[in-house]
Amino acid sequence: MNYLVACNTPFNKSILTYESDDLFEVGDSIIAPLGKRDVHGWVIKKENKEESNLKIKPIKEKYDPVMNLSLHEQKLFAWMADYYHYPLGQLINDALPKAMKRPRALELGAVVENIVLEQLTTNQKEVYESIAKSLDSGFSRHLVHGVTGSGKTHIYLHLMQKILAEGKSVLFLLPEINLTPQFLEKFKQVLGFPVFAYSSEISSSQKYMLRSELQQKNQPIVIVGVRSSIFLPVENLGLIIVDEEHDSSFKQDDRCTYNARDVAIKRAAMLGIPVVLGSATPSLETYNSLEGSKTYYPLRERVHGFNLPEIEIIDQRIDQSGESTEFWPLNRQSIKAIEEAHLRGEQALVFINRLGFSSYLQCSSCGHQFQCPNCSTNMRYFKARNEISCQTCGTKGDMPSLCPECSCVTIMQKGYGTEKVEQVLSQAISGLRVERFDRDEIKTMDQLKESLQRFHRHEVDVLVGTQMLSKGHNFKKVNTVIVLGIDQQLNFPDFRAMERAWQTLVQVSGRSGRFGKPGKVLVQTHCPEHPLFVHVTNHHFDKFYKEELDLRKTASCPPVSKMTAIYLTYKDKNVLIKKSLELGKWLEGLTSHHYKDVDVLGPRPALMEKRVNKFTWSILLRSNDLMQLHGVLSMCQSNFDSFKPVQIKLDVDPQVIT
Repeated sequence: MNYLVACNTPFNKSILTYESDDLFEVGDSIIAPLGKRDVHGWVIKKENKEESNLKIKPIKEKYDPVMNLSLHEQKLFAWMADYYHYPLGQLINDALPKAMKRPRALELGAVVENIVLEQLTTNQKEVYESIAKSLDSGFSRHLVHGVTGSGKTHIYLHLMQKILAEGKSVLFLLPEINLTPQFLEKFKQVLGFPVFAYSSEISSSQKYMLRSELQQKNQPIVIVGVRSSIFLPVENLGLIIVDEEHDSSFKQDDRCTYNARDVAIKRAAMLGIPVVLGSATPSLETYNSLEGSKTYYPLRERVHGFNLPEIEIIDQRIDQSGESTEFWPLNRQSIKAIEEAHLRGEQALVFINRLGFSSYLQCSSCGHQFQCPNCSTNMRYFKARNEISCQTCGTKGDMPSLCPECSCVTIMQKGYGTEKVEQVLSQAISGLRVERFDRDEIKTMDQLKESLQRFHRHEVDVLVGTQMLSKGHNFKKVNTVIVLGIDQQLNFPDFRAMERAWQTLVQVSGRSGRFGKPGKVLVQTHCPEHPLFVHVTNHHFDKFYKEELDLRKTASCPPVSKMTAIYLTYKDKNVLIKKSLELGKWLEGLTSHHYKDVDVLGPRPALMEKRVNKFTWSILLRSNDLMQLHGVLSMCQSNFDSFKPVQIKLDVDPQVIT
């Protein structure tokens, strides 16, 4: 018998033919020879032997049965390989945990008695009942568009209780690991069934044993996990929930560039179960497809009648007092707001999406900037470590004492980050306890938990943080939020820049005033007249989306059209440019003759052209015809060898055009 096997190799799109006198089933994991080495593979098809002059190698042996694929997994991975144009064998290998010879026993934790939840508000009840009616009616897609503090999680819990009571399991997806502790604690307190957290923090042994347990047992379970948890073989799955569905963390940048939200929707469709998407700031793609439908649920008010925060836009071009501020980059008005919150016994958040003390260093004499030797980006300065560091490749060095170009000893620190803001606040307000909440300061789950616990115990007055601050946290004593650096997001050269700035402002603002007291958000900007701020200050959700959709229609950008980015990477810039131009010309010829509804944009240098000593150029494909777009991608993928030695990567539905 011959077998088609999806192997862990990019060769021939990973599909190779082997033979064996032993019987294998479709989905079996095996070990097979490839060249002088052995590789893992998965049987995807059986074929009768035919007379052939080709020598077909035999399958070596069966592999770990825990790595065998169910019929559903086979279909899901096959769809992903086709849609994202990625070798099937490599995709499966990346998605499954590592096999373990001596795994430790898995502890799912103690199960508490099911607690009766509070009564839903009128608005929440309408949403719950509408979704609940669809739970036994096959596939359906629902969007809970609720303002921050509207109680989306409470609706999720009621739905989960209903599903679990029916003997089915729930998969709950979160965008980032920093949200896991609070959801995990809440779910364990309420649901009365095993709840397991799945993220990069758990060991390879735990991941392996969880897969084994899920394959063998059919008892209801709740999986709370980040994007990779979408691949877990949860039996008898009854509901998938994707919280903060707009978040770009659901999109994988390397290897197979899948979006876990979209895979969740496809998986729910294959299983014939509902999927619930939730967000205060839905992606334009989701909003455009569901707004106005029976499965779109807007929640425009916070629970208990609590008001949304007042948002004030501060013109950073002039200080409100008429004097130059000594607390740069914080405006005097921002300092005063934090000081007043401190005097009231409250806490505050300062959001700035930049790490370090200064963004770059510059010679005061000749203007030389200290750029990373491996990447086309400036090195950041970190004062506590007294070092400069590249945030792309990790290259580090001591703080320079003189300019390498002119030997000047005066090196200016330009720009700012979380470390700078932390120092300024500590010096500006006596007795203020300030901590940073960013990936430079917090590297493990234990550090994350401890930082949040200190803040909840009010051992810290102000948290200065990055995007980690904006996502889903409930802080009882936070009614003051300061937002810095939003101009950088607004001016980012990407068609989604306005959408991302909107999402950041609404999400960060939503941390303020969640427990009844008046909330205040101060947004510092150099362009206060920007039209986005009108929508933000007035909480004009629908108006923002409608205006942004009109712009996308004019520019023919997603969600009006579909896009794919093609990235070409090589160590020699001249070779890269030559091959990029060749591919661009080949694509122009292909589309003009066979795929006339596909636009070819580029090639052009990537925003960060040099990264870790390799250069990258990109080409964008855009079309309103999905079939034609994927036709071009298939032809392109089949001709990759023509453009060697350049490496080519396809990013279907890119979130950031880099």
